[in-house]
Parts: sequence; C-alpha cells; structure tokens
Amino acid sequence: MSAFTQVFTFGPTFRAENSQSRRHLAEFYMVEAEISFVDSLQDLMQVIEELFKATAMMVLSNCPEDVELCHKFIAPGQKDRLEHMLKNNFLIISYTEAVEMLKQASQNFTFTPEWGVDLQTEHEKYLVKHCGNIPVFVINYPLAIKPFYMRDNEDGPQHTVAAVDLLVPGVGELFGGGLREERCHFLEERLARSGLTEVYQWYLDLRRFGSVPHGGFGMGFERYLQCILGVDNIKDVIPFPRFPHSCLL
Repeated sequence: MSAFTQVFTFGPTFRAENSQSRRHLAEFYMVEAEISFVDSLQDLMQVIEELFKATAMMVLSNCPEDVELCHKFIAPGQKDRLEHMLKNNFLIISYTEAVEMLKQASQNFTFTPEWGVDLQTEHEKYLVKHCGNIPVFVINYPLAIKPFYMRDNEDGPQHTVAAVDLLVPGVGELFGGGLREERCHFLEERLARSGLTEVYQWYLDLRRFGSVPHGGFGMGFERYLQCILGVDNIKDVIPFPRFPHSCLL
C-alpha cells in the first residue's frame, strides 16, 4: 500500500469461532482493500458506498436473468429493496448514537445493548430497519472492542477509535474497517498494555521506518451476495459451504 497507494486482495478467509448461524462460515471469501493518504472516515466511507453501489449496478446490468430468478422465486420484494438502497445516500451514526437508539427501542433483545459491548446481529438488523432499510454506517467504536491497530480518536474518557461498520438490510454487518494507527508511539503504548510488544515488533517496524496515514476495509463476499439477492442463509450462496462440524475429510 505504501508503494502503490491503493491495493486490494480477494481470497479465502478462515474463522476460528464456532459460529452456528445463517451468516457465518468457517471458510468464506473476502475483499480487502487498503488506501494510502486517507485521514478521515468520511473518505473511507465514500469509497465503501461507491464500491457497493457500482458493483451492484454492474451485477444488475451484466447478470439480469440470474438476479431476477432469485428475486422472483427466493426473495419477492428484494428488487424494490435493492433499488431503494441504491438510490439513497447511506446514513451515518456513531456507535454511541446506535446504543442509545437500541436502549430506547420498544423491541426486546436477547442481548441487552450496553455502551462498551459489541453490537449483535439482532441490534444491527434493528438499526437498519429503524433507519428506513437504508444501509447505515456505524462509526467511532470503543477502543476495547476493536483491534489494536485502529486509530485513536483522542476523545477523552470515552476513548473511541476511528472504526466503521456498514450495516445492510437482511444481513447486518457487511463491511468492517477503519483508519489505521500510523503514529508509532500510540501503538507502542497500546501493545505494551496488552503485553504484545515483543510479538509485534515487526508491525511496529512498519511504522518506525516510514508510514503514511491510511485506512482500509474488508467485505464478506457471500454476505454481499446475500444482500443483493435476498438469500437468507449464507450456506446457499457458496458452492461448497464449510462450517463447524461439516469439514470432514
């Protein structure tokens, strides 16, 4: 990324958690992008929104019969929902605002929403529905629930980082990313508190010997297919789904 400004990769990704749900696989495909000279979440969110819309329009243009087949027999009404997503600007709320919305909701959740705790799928789906079934960016998450390399917002007691998730109708989280901490001393302090300094010396060297402000994101490809096609179960959008207890040799 430091050499080419914009880089991406697309390939298999492996999940360690024993997740038995309609939106998790043990092996899935992910598009990951990293961009140099990005110093605001707004710039990163613009890339994410444009990527989603441009790709969806290309799929609709080049594969209309396949998409129509799914919309007709699997997800009636999905065509209208997709068009609604494509013609509207995505919304932006902070993690703190999201938690307040959830606390004020008339709906009873299995997991009680609390500040400092990660959002669950039921929370994500509620937020999207509450915001009019338009994709929603949730930004500025607590440091404690995000990876150590997220950029510190330096916002006092709250201590949030410049992280962003894109929530979409029917799926929940589709994109996850944020700005990376390019300031070496911030990383050193954070790794020291976690007792990981020695293990991540190689990562510190990436900053110590030259870096620039940058950010990036990942998008689960199967979840993307679920979103545009209206398929409820992630196992139905991949030819050979691998999930816990199904990877028998």
